[in-house]
Amino acid sequence: MSRRMQMSKFLLGQISAKLWCRNLLHQPVRSMGSKSALFPAIANAADYPQQAVLEELKMPFSRAMIGNFFQERPKLGNQFLEDAMLQSYLKRHLPPVVLEEVSQDLDRFSQRLVEEIDALGRECELNPPKLQQYDAWGRRVDDIVTCSAWKRMKNISAEEGLIAEAYERKYSSWSRLIQVVKLYLYFPSSGFFNCPLAMTDGAAKVIESLGTPTPLQNAFRHLTSRNPNHFWTSGQWMTERRGGSDVEGTETVARLQEDGTHTLHGYKWFTSATDSDMTLTLGRTIDEHGNTVQGTRGLSLFYLELRDAEGKLNGIEVQRLKDKLGTRQVPTAELLLDGAKSLMISPEGRGVASISNMLTITRIHNTIGAAGSMRRVINLGREYAAKRFAFGKLLQDHPLHIQTIARMEVEARGAFLLLMETARLLGLEETNLATEQDQHLLRLLTPVAKLYTGKQALAVVSEGLESFGGQGYMEDTGLPALLRDAQVLTIWEGTTNILSLDVLRSVIKSQGQVLTAFFSATEDKLQAALEVPDLSKSANITLQALQQLKEFTKNAGLKGGSYMELSARDFSYSLAKIYIGSLLLEHAAWPGASDTDKYCAQRWSQQELCPVYKAEASGSYNSEAQVLDKQLVYERSPLTKGKL
Repeated sequence: MSRRMQMSKFLLGQISAKLWCRNLLHQPVRSMGSKSALFPAIANAADYPQQAVLEELKMPFSRAMIGNFFQERPKLGNQFLEDAMLQSYLKRHLPPVVLEEVSQDLDRFSQRLVEEIDALGRECELNPPKLQQYDAWGRRVDDIVTCSAWKRMKNISAEEGLIAEAYERKYSSWSRLIQVVKLYLYFPSSGFFNCPLAMTDGAAKVIESLGTPTPLQNAFRHLTSRNPNHFWTSGQWMTERRGGSDVEGTETVARLQEDGTHTLHGYKWFTSATDSDMTLTLGRTIDEHGNTVQGTRGLSLFYLELRDAEGKLNGIEVQRLKDKLGTRQVPTAELLLDGAKSLMISPEGRGVASISNMLTITRIHNTIGAAGSMRRVINLGREYAAKRFAFGKLLQDHPLHIQTIARMEVEARGAFLLLMETARLLGLEETNLATEQDQHLLRLLTPVAKLYTGKQALAVVSEGLESFGGQGYMEDTGLPALLRDAQVLTIWEGTTNILSLDVLRSVIKSQGQVLTAFFSATEDKLQAALEVPDLSKSANITLQALQQLKEFTKNAGLKGGSYMELSARDFSYSLAKIYIGSLLLEHAAWPGASDTDKYCAQRWSQQELCPVYKAEASGSYNSEAQVLDKQLVYERSPLTKGKL
């Protein structure tokens, strides 16, 4: 008997049984002693025409069915093998022996993402951390309970060397770039465990930059270990009630103890990955008279471990876990520091300067997240487009749909190259191979990459969800989490405006040398493209935008600080757009580049590459515009009545 006939016979039996039960329920009540009580129901079932049952089986929404069509879900493939830009970039830059070895590892790791890690990441999303403040006997324990998948992510991070890779320097300056590539693949499947990894990487960088002093050597070994039993993660506790990026108002004080340590007393408003093993934080030393030095000059950097040898919290009380839009997987808390034992690791009053290396690392990690999120939503979207049939054909056969994804792809490839450039420069600096121009570029591009790719990711991921239609809005698909988590990329480690002002500070502090390095590097990258017929037009467009940027900086420098501050955001966007354009063109001019590489570079140059020049021409930064901007925002607001 065929499988189809077996199924029909089974369903026929099911329907007959249901009809028997239904008719039984509708029988009049009889004495249980009556022999005829059940027989009418059986007779009615037998009278039900078999043909009617068979007809009902043909109905798509009958009792036994909920329809015949079920949309096939998009499947996650090997993200290394499916990333054309990543593979071509590595082929272009890495030495052949390194390329072969690294490619094998990335292939293996990407398969592990599919088979194990991605499901763990989803479990972290569905089982966020909880705070247990008291035990069953009323004792204060402040235990942050995380799911088993979150704990497994920590072990996997050690096994895969996601921090160790950068500090072992097996491949010299390329080690940092290889670590960044691995994190780029890992990020979208990590259940946002990349957050504690970013701070762990930042802490290791700070300790290394301080010369790995003896008291911190053990911590450094833990932070960079490949052994899951020894691996530590680190927090980063800078934010207090008075401000996030503005640490000048830090209220935490540090009291010197007889053994040379300090006890910390204060309230930390936002502490990410609060289940970490150690942390770095800022505080003000207080003298025997209770005096402190205000402003950033009074801040020092401190190291502390969260628990003592007995596993008890180190003078820390967890007040509550934050209720966030996204990154719900990450335990983020408000903490009271009530005598937390710590060690000052920076020169006194040099805390802000000492965390600069940490900020470089965490901002690059933010860029990793942005580029990785864009790549993931595009890969899922194009896979879905090959399966979703609508309006007479597959989505991939609708030109407008593919055009939209192609625009997203251009953004993603540009962000990826900017990330790789920043990672390459960092690797050169860490191995003392960076030129002066490289160092200036790294200082400028780090905030530029973070601020620009964060905005890119939010737009691309949102568009990506739209490409799934209604399913992109359904939480149980896992897709909305991509968008909720992407919003943090524009906020964490400095908002777009804060980072735009940091770009200006880098220009001023270097006396313009970072811009000189930028102009020189961009021109160098465009030279090869100018010699390629298919790319020369785009290269000239980018050169023209670069010239406009030079002209703007020359004019703006004569108009005072307020003028430059007002233009900072557009200025930073112009730096990003022009430099990404030069990176795409440089890659497209490489002999091993594909036709799509060239097309991507051409597409990028079709947008407005120097928005600051256009905005200046329209008067957007003059004093009158400042006044009108405020009037526009606060018109009829009671907050400024009679003040404007």
